[in-house]
Amino acid sequence: MKDAVWGRRRFSAGLAVAALSGAGLARAQPEGPIVLGQSAPFSGPSAQLGIQFHAGARLHFDAVNAQGGIGHRPVQLLTLDDGYEPDRCVANTRRFIDQEVLALFGYVGTPTSLAALPLFTQARVPFFAPFTGAEGLRQPFNRLIFHVRASYNAETALIVQQLTHLGLRRIGVFHQDDAYGKAGLEGVARALVTHQLEPHATGTVPRNSVDVAAAVDKLVAARPEAIVQISTYSASAAFVRAARRAGYGGTFYNLSFVGAQALADALGRDAAGVVVSEVMPSPYQTKRQIVREFREAIRKGGNKVQANYSSIEGYVAARVFTEGLREAGSRPTRESLVAGLESLGTTSVSGYPVSFGPNSHQGSRFVELSMLTGDGRVKT
Repeated sequence: MKDAVWGRRRFSAGLAVAALSGAGLARAQPEGPIVLGQSAPFSGPSAQLGIQFHAGARLHFDAVNAQGGIGHRPVQLLTLDDGYEPDRCVANTRRFIDQEVLALFGYVGTPTSLAALPLFTQARVPFFAPFTGAEGLRQPFNRLIFHVRASYNAETALIVQQLTHLGLRRIGVFHQDDAYGKAGLEGVARALVTHQLEPHATGTVPRNSVDVAAAVDKLVAARPEAIVQISTYSASAAFVRAARRAGYGGTFYNLSFVGAQALADALGRDAAGVVVSEVMPSPYQTKRQIVREFREAIRKGGNKVQANYSSIEGYVAARVFTEGLREAGSRPTRESLVAGLESLGTTSVSGYPVSFGPNSHQGSRFVELSMLTGDGRVKT
């Protein structure tokens, strides 16, 4: 369960570059706050993901504003609740575009982010740090999109590597029946091919549902040695409990989007032994500078924010965004923001390696595994 390799990845530019020419990117916000927009689930069964990511981001933006903002202008992060539903996210995105936000920041989820993709591309609005590892937001290359987390393909590759190293070959997949679930399933299948394997069995659950009975029946009957879960914490917790009640004794692995602490909280004592792939440094270990700064920001903020993988991802996203914003000039436009982020190149933000450039916006490739305990902790 060690850090995977950090690095850069280059993509061909293609159609998206041509789409970015024009007045939309050149428009500067008037004097006053630098306004960003975030559509995320702040209610419903995925709410903790949006709440915690936003809380982590606000820790840094509040600190920046307390020191005078950027160019004496505060950074204002507007939020709208989409409940992890694509149609609501589309409506929220239209509102942000109408408000002429400088950028969209920290959208949570694959189906919601993909629903927003044609809107922000047409309006030429930068889309920074979506809380998703889907390839559909990485290929083809879109100059508006910047990632601070590794892809689901990188996560599933590490999970499959771990499972096959343990000698396990019958690997089942429990996944959401939507774009997120499909992205994760494709990542698992892709990784298994390198070991001359394929998913042993699959089961699905609708988005924003905990109706896992059919998936449990199908997967438990197939007797996989391990099950990779590609869903949110509510459905994944329901599946683990129901599968164990049905007599399943194998191991459970989850992608980072599940929210490790949210899953641990939902499972309680049943969390013991459940594994989660992570795309951020552990918020519980202070050997890294970025983590020490994150925890100090929590302390200075009155200890109102829980330190977990979702909140540190929001914090890291805000840190990296601010670095690019400082390079965007005293009156940042959408174009100068894109150029400012690209100008960061290969750098380190408080010890967190980031690599952006004109042909690659995949800022990080960090992946490691964590394990949940029965007393609510997340260990790496």
